[in-house]
Amino acid sequence: MSFLNEINHINILIVGANQGIGLGFVKKLLQNEQVSKIYATYRQLESATELMTLADKHFDKLICLSIDIADELQISECVQQIRAEISNLHLVINCVGLLHEGNLQPEKSLRQLNSENLLRYFQINSIGAVLLAKHLLPLFRHGERSIFATISAKIGSIGDNQLGGWYGYRASKAALNMFMRTAAIEYGRSCPKALVVTLHPGTTDTRLSRPFQNNVPAEKLFSVERTVNQLLTVIEQLQEGDSGQFFSWDGSRLPW
Repeated sequence: MSFLNEINHINILIVGANQGIGLGFVKKLLQNEQVSKIYATYRQLESATELMTLADKHFDKLICLSIDIADELQISECVQQIRAEISNLHLVINCVGLLHEGNLQPEKSLRQLNSENLLRYFQINSIGAVLLAKHLLPLFRHGERSIFATISAKIGSIGDNQLGGWYGYRASKAALNMFMRTAAIEYGRSCPKALVVTLHPGTTDTRLSRPFQNNVPAEKLFSVERTVNQLLTVIEQLQEGDSGQFFSWDGSRLPW
């Protein structure tokens, strides 16, 4: 992680680390000898078996915390637990995202919209992330370079929308991008060494994308390992003026 080469003891938080891209980040970052602590969150213990196994193996380095980012009290309590142990974070990656669950599925037309599902999309994909930004701010108030990255999606780009559909997911990711861009401005005043960015991972072979992979060309369906490596490369190459920007997995800037 070249952007943190000058730091000997790196503290990291991965939100939504029980599976998919989040778990992939944990596995990759555990290999970095400069990393001192990795805090990894999960929502349900039954879906975090592999994460817990890693925590048992790396008990001195990996700390697992339960959190539902739809619940601000849980966010606050989780951050307080972290602050009781360390005074700063150098890298936060929020990997929490919702595309489908139970009866909630991406809408193909206006007639499929309902307010309950739309609120659920916004609660998980948008509001949870900006509440994380609210409570994590004190841990970024330090003199070392740091990055707060949130996994967004190209489908949340208003300028790129040519196909329509997927109302709730698109709109909640667009809201996420606005929330994090706005947070980046405030972070720039309060903790100028911190960069806040949103990242499009590409279509990754995870539970989130699995029902929708049929029309994805094989070369455009990334393994979790490939996605993690690509996104870490983007993170490593971030410059001071990049805070508040929206990047694709290949490092290109995406339109809002």
